[in-house]
Amino acid sequence: MTRKDEAVSVSLIVPAYDAERYIGFTIESLIRQSHADLEIIVVDDGSTDR
Repeated sequence: MTRKDEAVSVSLIVPAYDAERYIGFTIESLIRQSHADLEIIVVDDGSTDR
């Protein structure tokens, strides 16, 4: 159990395939969240876009 005075770390995994059009908006939206300890992992496997 986590005590209220302990920080909670959150990791988000964002799968992306041919997401060039949307990935910037997605990451910006996640960065704007109020959680202080946030890790964002973007996984791309063989997209045909840039």
